[in-house]
Amino acid sequence: MNKGKIILGVLAGAAIGALIGVLFAPDKGSETRKKITRKSSEATDELKEKFNDFVTDASETFDSVKEEAFDEFEKGRKKLFS
Repeated sequence: MNKGKIILGVLAGAAIGALIGVLFAPDKGSETRKKITRKSSEATDELKEKFNDFVTDASETFDSVKEEAFDEFEKGRKKLFS
């Protein structure tokens, strides 16, 4: 399964769980709306951070694979023209 989909699923589940917890808490409506806003902001920030980590990891993996492919290409070229 795709690492990005797993992370997104976990974060979505956590956000939904937090939202349900806030909605069933015995607070005033205004307090509940503030909590929902705060939790939404926290979830968004966490999602952005996880996405940035995923993009960084993917970029590093791509660069590594590209470098390995180039090295193998150079080895093949040297053997062909030697």
